[in-house]
Amino acid sequence: MQVFSNGAFTTRPEIRGTFGCAAATHWLAAATAMRMLENGGNAFDAAVAAGFALQVLEPHLNGPAGEVPIMLWNAQQKRADVICGQGVAPQGATIDAFRSLGLDMVPGTGPLAACVPGAFGAWLMLLRDHGTMRLEEVLRPAIEFAGGGFSLNARVAQTMASMEDLFRSEWTSSAEIYLPHGAPPLAGHLFRNRTLAATFERILRESEGGGREVQIERAHHLWYEGFVAEAIERAAAVPVLDSTGRHHTGFLTAADMAAWKPTYEAPVSRHYAGVEVFKCGAWTQGPAFLEWLGLLEGTGVGDLDPLGADFIHLVVETGKLALADRDAWLGDDTSPVDALLSDSYLESRRHCVGDTSSAELRPGSPLGREPKLPPRHLLGASFSSAPGVGEPTFAKDPEGRKKAAMDFAGFDPYGRGDTCHIAVTDRFGNMVAATPSGGWFQASPVVPELGFGLGTRAQMFWLVDGLPSSLAPGKRPRTTLTPTMVAKDGAPSLAFGTPGGDQQEQWSIAFLLRHLHHGFNLQQAIDAPAFHTGHLISSFWPREFKPSSVILEKRFGQDVGKALEARGHRIEWAAEWSLGRLCAVGRETAGNDVILKSAANARGMQDYAVGR
Repeated sequence: MQVFSNGAFTTRPEIRGTFGCAAATHWLAAATAMRMLENGGNAFDAAVAAGFALQVLEPHLNGPAGEVPIMLWNAQQKRADVICGQGVAPQGATIDAFRSLGLDMVPGTGPLAACVPGAFGAWLMLLRDHGTMRLEEVLRPAIEFAGGGFSLNARVAQTMASMEDLFRSEWTSSAEIYLPHGAPPLAGHLFRNRTLAATFERILRESEGGGREVQIERAHHLWYEGFVAEAIERAAAVPVLDSTGRHHTGFLTAADMAAWKPTYEAPVSRHYAGVEVFKCGAWTQGPAFLEWLGLLEGTGVGDLDPLGADFIHLVVETGKLALADRDAWLGDDTSPVDALLSDSYLESRRHCVGDTSSAELRPGSPLGREPKLPPRHLLGASFSSAPGVGEPTFAKDPEGRKKAAMDFAGFDPYGRGDTCHIAVTDRFGNMVAATPSGGWFQASPVVPELGFGLGTRAQMFWLVDGLPSSLAPGKRPRTTLTPTMVAKDGAPSLAFGTPGGDQQEQWSIAFLLRHLHHGFNLQQAIDAPAFHTGHLISSFWPREFKPSSVILEKRFGQDVGKALEARGHRIEWAAEWSLGRLCAVGRETAGNDVILKSAANARGMQDYAVGR
């Protein structure tokens, strides 16, 4: 542990090199990325290999049927690009279809919440268009981990154990993989998913022949129009116990799979503090991050103690405004992103920030349009009749939605999983950041022929007409997945991201502010005490809302907590090292020399950065 004059410290060094650097939410994924670089690949080859490896290594956080937004900077093209690996809602998934089942929310688990799995296609697109290696080379590490085994960390083992009763009684196909020898595997022991290894091997075998691009296209066909799509359709037609406490089939079909392809999109960007920050579009929460930065312009945030109460108050209060606009305006629809980021709108919103915590949910009115929020009765809170949305009284279990599901000991009805991250930069000037998620084993039963279950990203839709994120066939859910890229003087300088659902932008903005304004290096900014607010509409079932809440790591100390309470914030204390799992890579110039950097979170003793 190294202490610095600015009061920050690092648990490990910021990695610095000239050949290549990578950071990921599992040490073996970071090592896999570095293996590709050492074998002559570029940053894109490395990211793809690490992405497939993470599906095996962190099955409680992502899986092959999940999704991934990818931000990339190709040195030859000299621009930032986005690959959308977020699949769409099936054609049969309509609001009326859910209402006919007596549902007012998409459940958090089970096949009803499945969208087209987009991660596989997005990784293939990145490899085909920007990589240099063959599919066999980048898939081989994942196959080795799945077939040969890897040492299971404690968190994965605990999650498997928590699902034991459900796997035995209901999701029996999951028991065959996640209860090997009839019991949950132990931390530190080798864990294997030979069925998944066989699926990847079959894709390689049946896509053989022809050039590199031809093999990649054949693999895409096998996934979206071949044996994988057929098995997924059969699995979605099987009734499954989900978070409603009832059994339901899903809507996803092979035809839905065949109709979808990943896409390129231009990122949204904003200049801030001498850099340009790039985010994915309104189908993510990315534009809210840029609005948040715009709200902080001219506030003097860089002059505040980055570990003090004034800094936290300002960041939280501006964040409440940006995230309220996320909830009211962002979605895979016609979202007024330009208006939300306009200087005049930001100036009008900036005046809403006061010296005390606001308890209201306050979206704005860009272009004079009235904001649209979900009906109050659907939120995990009850609202008063105060002006605006008002101050709610928080209710943990609205309308008893989770009672039936809780009959199974250890079954978390929220289907809580999380997310992963990988960031890579190379000696050629390329950079990539990706945030894969979804399809975790707590979401849906394993598809027996494939070795993985379906995703549940459709739970982020609303079953209410007229909202930016209302459910519609062929529409993308507004995802929380949100990698970030930063350029300086026309060249990439930083790529980062974190798991954490609605907290992703919150932990990310504190990281970036401390790095840009306060001189924290990448590792210092990641290690610094973290915080976030629950004053937003949760993107996940059952859509909880916690007004004026601020969650602080205990390292901030009681003085900071009391100062925030005096301003009206409701403080919740988290363990000293518990919030956020940021990973980052960077590039800086020193004269004619280029130095590559990487850093990773120490929380959870899992994330790692490598480089040389």
